[in-house]
Amino acid sequence: VIIGIILGDKFGLSGKGTLSKSEADLVVFFICLYVSAFAWSWGPLGWLVPSEIFPLEIRSAGQSINVSVNLLFTFAIAQAFLAMLCHFKFGLFFFFAGWVLIMTTFIFFLLPETKNIPIEEMTLVWRKHWFWKRILPADEGEVEMEKPKTVT
Repeated sequence: VIIGIILGDKFGLSGKGTLSKSEADLVVFFICLYVSAFAWSWGPLGWLVPSEIFPLEIRSAGQSINVSVNLLFTFAIAQAFLAMLCHFKFGLFFFFAGWVLIMTTFIFFLLPETKNIPIEEMTLVWRKHWFWKRILPADEGEVEMEKPKTVT
């Protein structure tokens, strides 16, 4: 967002303007800050979270799908970035900030905590989650028992 503000202030929608050396250094600093923050936060999550949430029976298949999707979207973003920069100009930085907000909201509300939970119990965690319990079927061994009716 800070990079978008600086570039928007200097170049605007016309794309005409200049950055002084100190302003260019500031932009480079914030880009490096973003890259390092991403490396310490969102970057590893695409690899870490799937390794913790898939049950042992499907972990290898889940990880292979995860890697494939991750590389596909990395390729798509790399291919589209320059064209998007030409069209969105400084707005591209706000576009990606919006996606970070969407990702943060998704993680906050839809990803259960996995700290100190054995991998064998992850299915139970998903079944207890407020949202995912509606999607995950009950285990075949788990049959809900009806309470006996009392006659009065």
